[in-house]
Amino acid sequence: MTAHLTWRGLLSETRACLRDDAAARWLCQEASATDDLPAVLDERATAPMVAHLDSMVARYRAGEPLAYVLGRWGFRHLDLAVDRRVLIPRQETEVVAGAAIDLARQLDPPIVAADLGTGSGAIGLSLARELPAGGVVVWLTDASPAALDVARANLAGIGRHATGVRIAEPGSWFDVLPAGLLLDLAVSNPPYIAEGSPLVDASVSDWEPHAALFAGRDGLAEIRTIVAGGRHRIRPGGWLVLEIGADQGDAVGELLGAAGYECVEIRPDLAGRDRVALARVA
Repeated sequence: MTAHLTWRGLLSETRACLRDDAAARWLCQEASATDDLPAVLDERATAPMVAHLDSMVARYRAGEPLAYVLGRWGFRHLDLAVDRRVLIPRQETEVVAGAAIDLARQLDPPIVAADLGTGSGAIGLSLARELPAGGVVVWLTDASPAALDVARANLAGIGRHATGVRIAEPGSWFDVLPAGLLLDLAVSNPPYIAEGSPLVDASVSDWEPHAALFAGRDGLAEIRTIVAGGRHRIRPGGWLVLEIGADQGDAVGELLGAAGYECVEIRPDLAGRDRVALARVA
């Protein structure tokens, strides 16, 4: 980029370079260290700011997802730190979090919840942030120590609600929760893509953590584990909420029914595709 330009000029250059208006705006806003890019368009950028913008543009042009280039991404009411240690939070998962929050609001407080395979902490921290402070304890679990480090870094972003969050040691699903702990609500965005699926975009498979994406030949391996574990770790009357693949509604509904859950429901995402499985422990 040309030095000593205003942000208006840099935005124009970035647009021309990327041919992507939204990405250009995001990158210029990040490099300008402001949340209000229009307010600084006529200010001159410093040399370090231009260098930072150049670096981000190069990374984005090399195929790195925008969220990783920025180092943060919005999710419901949260601004989350994200990098290659965790999945990029998506709108589909916001629908899952919303379903879990709605169910939690129908339960008598105080409630105990868990976000299994939390990654960046998106779902679990949203639960803690959006439910009344003092009315919920949310456990975050993940098999990846690196992912838990990201979730821990994001914990400060929910302010006083952070007192209701507990981060478990790294480990598998329910297994790392305290012995004897029964949950009122368990929610998870587990890996649910079949190994070798041709439907996965390269920007996902090349950059995001495979352990958080792929789950066996049919994509249901980890969902089966969670469904089985929930029968023992969720109290009677408590709920399990899962994010699922768009072609998995029938299969997951059958798994939940066969395991003895009741009130099984498959809900769509904003695009009308199967995305959320809900079931209550009998």
